[in-house]
Amino acid sequence: MSDHNMNECIDNCIKCAVVCVETVKHCLTKGGQHASPEHIGLLQTCADICTVSANAMLRGIEGHKVTCGACAEICRQCAEACERMGDDEAMRRCAEACRRCAESCAQMASM
Repeated sequence: MSDHNMNECIDNCIKCAVVCVETVKHCLTKGGQHASPEHIGLLQTCADICTVSANAMLRGIEGHKVTCGACAEICRQCAEACERMGDDEAMRRCAEACRRCAESCAQMASM
């Protein structure tokens, strides 16, 4: 895996973490199913694992493969949850960021 791919994955993780945190605020403001404890918890967990994965890669820890594997799975789950929320620009934005991060983390985990 090239440094470029790792840097891209780090960027995707950081961007996804930011978007998930922003989406928590949106969902709490919107209320209803958006603010369910399960959905908010998934968004927060996604932000957390993205941050952990980015930090592991930045530190050069070989264990980043494990964190990236977990990150890919949580990001996939988060993207699916956001997509189920219906036609909402914030949810689409979050799902897209999660999908990008899931794809790059899956690549990093497989190397």
